[in-house]
Amino acid sequence: MPHFYHKMGRLNSPLLRRIASLPSSVTVPSATSLHQWVLTGSQPCYWRTGHSCQLRRTVSTALSQHIQDLSGPEQRLLNKLYEGLIGGQRASLAESITLVETQHPRKKELAQVLLQRVLAYRREQEKCNEGKPVAFRVGLSGPPGAGKSSFIEVVGKMLTGRGHKVSVLAVDPSSCTTGGSLMGDKTRMTELSRDMNAFIRPSPTSGTLGGVTRTTNEAIVLCEGAGYDIVLVETVGVGQSEFAVADMVDMFVLLIPPAGGDELQGIKRGIIERADLVVVTKSDGDLVVPARRIQTEYTSALKLLRRKSKSWNTKVVRASSHTGEGIPEVWAKMESYRDAMLASGELQGRRRDQQKVWMWSLIQENVLCHFQNHPSVREALPHLEERVTRGAISPGLASDLLLRAFLSSSS
Repeated sequence: MPHFYHKMGRLNSPLLRRIASLPSSVTVPSATSLHQWVLTGSQPCYWRTGHSCQLRRTVSTALSQHIQDLSGPEQRLLNKLYEGLIGGQRASLAESITLVETQHPRKKELAQVLLQRVLAYRREQEKCNEGKPVAFRVGLSGPPGAGKSSFIEVVGKMLTGRGHKVSVLAVDPSSCTTGGSLMGDKTRMTELSRDMNAFIRPSPTSGTLGGVTRTTNEAIVLCEGAGYDIVLVETVGVGQSEFAVADMVDMFVLLIPPAGGDELQGIKRGIIERADLVVVTKSDGDLVVPARRIQTEYTSALKLLRRKSKSWNTKVVRASSHTGEGIPEVWAKMESYRDAMLASGELQGRRRDQQKVWMWSLIQENVLCHFQNHPSVREALPHLEERVTRGAISPGLASDLLLRAFLSSSS
């Protein structure tokens, strides 16, 4: 079964246990999702001729049992969210993203049911599009003050004016004290937030980088299901969260402000290596000359790095969100990248690799959660923490003792 069903660590609910108990010999066609049947109760015949009727009856019986695990209000809720989502309703999209961000165990299970249904719908869209992705995912990052929000607003307005539907997911660091967002990007994109063809949503980290991967990646899936063909993912600062975001987008764009000091030292080699396009922002007025100098420096520096792709060389361009100069050229570069990567098949391969990265990220997150909640670990943890803080034992020894307690009771 797909890895989504194991997200809770163990199959604690009847719904997930029954889904996992479906015989491995039963293959559900990709045209329909198991969860589509679970949600609607309908069992349309997508079986090709030659398959036995007995197999169809077996699947129908198993699916009818699965439907019973969803209460009436849950079925109605998920049906309403799904129908509203694929209908392009922004309110349904916002409510669906809230559902996948929840920490409530039962609601997390319902979120996975909804996601599976949206994934099945997206697969059908891609089949109609000759197997090509129906949306273009772009990650944008840069140091504070690079003008990311202004850049996104100008680009977003230009794209909606050309008939695109644009969603913006801002990876917003969460306060360790209250859990509240720190950036408030939606309030800084006033024009774009009023555009009916745009959707802006902060994606909280929930205090962990794993939170970035889970909530943001699932929000991307929901946005694509709602018909948004351009998904922009913004991150703040230059740190580890950028690497998490780079593993869930088709193109990673680095925004650099001019006259910011020694940028090549301030932003280390690792983040530059991940960039598919470098944009020098604020290239207007007195900053035009510094912007040209930074463009030349980065163009020279990128020649020393190993190529990421056989089909694309990282470009360095200048743009101004204030005057709009260079913005159409930036989007033209992004389209050139998408076309080149689609033609070579690298974009599709990149998405497949990202699915594996996503899976292992979820495994790490859930293994850690399972470890922390294990009875033997919770029993020994206060005593070992107290001894570590006193300096009686090293943190390494304490971790070894906790792992030993976990493994001995689990075996």
